[in-house]
Amino acid sequence: MKIRYTIYSLMLGSLMFAQENLDFSGKKVIVSPEINGKNVTFRLLAPEAKTVKLQGNWMPGKGWEAGTVELQKDQDGIWSFSKNDLSADIYTYSFIVDGVKANDPNNAYQVRDVSSVMSMFLVDGKESENYQVHNVPHGTVSKRWYKSNGLKEDRRLTVYTPPGYENSKEKYPVLYLLHGMGGDEEAWMTLGRASQILDNLIAQGKAKPMIVVMPNGHTSNSAAPGESSKGFYKIDMRTPDIFSGDMETYFKEIMDFTEANYRTKADAKNRAIAGLSMGGFHSLYISANQPKTFDYVGLFSPAILPPDEKKSPVYQNLDQKLKTQQNNSYKLYWIGIGKTDFLYKNVSDYRQKLDKMNFKYEYIESEGGHTWSNWRTYLNEFVPLLFK
Repeated sequence: MKIRYTIYSLMLGSLMFAQENLDFSGKKVIVSPEINGKNVTFRLLAPEAKTVKLQGNWMPGKGWEAGTVELQKDQDGIWSFSKNDLSADIYTYSFIVDGVKANDPNNAYQVRDVSSVMSMFLVDGKESENYQVHNVPHGTVSKRWYKSNGLKEDRRLTVYTPPGYENSKEKYPVLYLLHGMGGDEEAWMTLGRASQILDNLIAQGKAKPMIVVMPNGHTSNSAAPGESSKGFYKIDMRTPDIFSGDMETYFKEIMDFTEANYRTKADAKNRAIAGLSMGGFHSLYISANQPKTFDYVGLFSPAILPPDEKKSPVYQNLDQKLKTQQNNSYKLYWIGIGKTDFLYKNVSDYRQKLDKMNFKYEYIESEGGHTWSNWRTYLNEFVPLLFK
């Protein structure tokens, strides 16, 4: 018995060492967030804390910073707050404990946006059903490196291939999907739920099977933070490549790699380009500078004009480039913006320019601001319009 006990102790000790975050203490389990329909309750055990606040991306705030609400502490030292009217969507949040921001230790689901890592949850409903994994055929998501001769480095991009791609000989249309200033080649997959949206729309028969290519739009970073030879560095979304024109200038390398390595329908009627914020800016100028290349263009909350001091040739003579693009008979030019987006006036001014030119476009104006909630919605609405 003593030998058996020793062996059992050694096994248990090895297990706990190998899986060091497992908790066998038997302490009370705290559920946070607890979701019942539109009702969500947040809880945090912090008996010594003097104040605990909740900061969520659904809370109105100032500028980029979301607002906060205070939690109440019970006799067991558990702080809690309930919200009873959240619509179906994906949300992110953090706690602020005595002034220090912290993630929810009871929620394993986290996501990175720029340099912030936040806890995440989903409220179920019709509006969020395509953001979930359902029992449908699934596409494949891969991380690929391509050689950029213009930037003199290997660079990484994310590629979604539709269900059945590996077992067929069929050729597919391509959507080039670009991220914003705070993103990288992982953003549309993690925050944007792009693979779930594509899988579900294709399964529902609302979208044609397509390849989706998501490159890194920061040409001074070859890949997402920690995924390149730069190693682990302080993340800053204001990289020196912004408005440099490099992404637009060398974008054809991404297309060349895609068409050489995947079975694509390599003509304008089977190519689309779309992006959010900075990616919308890139989509605008890439399509304007290559007017015979994309029949489908999507601008999601796009930045419009570069600063006056930015003189890259890709930004010059925009009106003439738009006129050429117009004359090449594209099929869809799609613009979406939130009513409280800080770029709303820029987009309004751009639309006036297009109206004066009789440049046809489709326009969607949604509630809210410069948010992933809107960009997921735009992707969900834009993709079914492609390659018809």
